[in-house]
Amino acid sequence: MLISNAYAQAAQGAAQDPTGGLMGLAPIILMFIVLWFLMIRPQMKKAKEHQKLISELAKGDEVVTQGGIVGKITKVGENYVAIEVASLKDAPVEVQVQKQAVAALLPKGTLKTL
Repeated sequence: MLISNAYAQAAQGAAQDPTGGLMGLAPIILMFIVLWFLMIRPQMKKAKEHQKLISELAKGDEVVTQGGIVGKITKVGENYVAIEVASLKDAPVEVQVQKQAVAALLPKGTLKTL
């Protein structure tokens, strides 16, 4: 016979592993912890701050929407706000936007400087 038989041998290292294979999960657990602190936690913090900003909107606040529209809030509803974006001869031009579309609150008097 030209080829000799190959027989499987019992792995001796598996019986001597004191951690029971738990160290194989350590990189996955470490990656989840890093992902939590670098991505998930800051995103949750930013969402909480935006929700606080939305709940504190009031008439007369100057805001910027996510679409880049700058204006002054004239009416605040449950889900929508009316923003005055321009003032023509007799009537102001108002735009209705969802509260969630408000991106930032501007300091008072910003519209006069634009």
